[in-house]
Amino acid sequence: MDIRSLDLNLLVVFDAMLEHQNVTKAGDSIKLSQPAMSAAVSRLRELFDDPLFVRTRQGMAPTPKAQALSPSVRQVVQTIRGDILQSKEFNPLLSDRTFTLVTPDIAEVNFLPRLISELAKKSPHINLRTLAMPREAAAQSLESATAEMAIGYFPDLHKAGFFQQKLITNSHVCLVRMNHPTIGSKITSAQFLQAAHAVVKPDGREHLFERFLQGKGIKRRVVVELSHFMSLLPIIETSNLLATVPKDLAEFFVQHGNVRYIPTPMKSPVIDVHLFWHQRFHKEPAHIWLRQVIHQLFNKTK
Repeated sequence: MDIRSLDLNLLVVFDAMLEHQNVTKAGDSIKLSQPAMSAAVSRLRELFDDPLFVRTRQGMAPTPKAQALSPSVRQVVQTIRGDILQSKEFNPLLSDRTFTLVTPDIAEVNFLPRLISELAKKSPHINLRTLAMPREAAAQSLESATAEMAIGYFPDLHKAGFFQQKLITNSHVCLVRMNHPTIGSKITSAQFLQAAHAVVKPDGREHLFERFLQGKGIKRRVVVELSHFMSLLPIIETSNLLATVPKDLAEFFVQHGNVRYIPTPMKSPVIDVHLFWHQRFHKEPAHIWLRQVIHQLFNKTK
């Protein structure tokens, strides 16, 4: 028999006939009329080249071939109903799933501590793994399921096939050490241009503020270029260098170092931080649950 000729609905009819051994009752159980049920039984007989169910005083009794097929058919029908058609509920208290997130180091600092704390209360066995990669590689990682979500500034993910939720809008500020000798509570454009700067250029990731300056034709004296934002804190607090960073990162540095931040002297671009995911995970219960947790924790767009 060619499997392409098999209508799976016929297996449901077969299973109903096995259970009820009556055409009318079997049809009622699967919401088929008596004529439709009789036609389906005829197709089954043709398909298996056997009467399958014969009329007796007790009802439509299965033939030996029908009895032999019974366990396999019942298993197939139950698998389809229970494992394929029935959506499985996600229980966060019992799940030990590992979620992989694409995040730059800034997002790790800003989001992971609170997220880990929240998961410890709501789903103590769930694990997190983060990946840092160039922006253009984030799409491929979500498409291939190497990662389930991305958190951060990913302009390449604003396209078909991806979903997103906006979490925060971030501004830029200037970061200096607490007792900087020439920069006070404000900084002028002249001071900004005269200052010695530390610049972060993560591998494969373009800094939005750097692109903004290039577009304005603004040039500064860059003393040091770094590949990680987290390297800035010890450098800024022990030198007279200035760094322009997202405000939420500056707030983190202020909490953990001898530094302060002030507004930039020019109107700099804002960063919209989103949670992204690929359409393949959009309906998955566990994925939906984690997205809700992240959105409730960090959404500041209201």
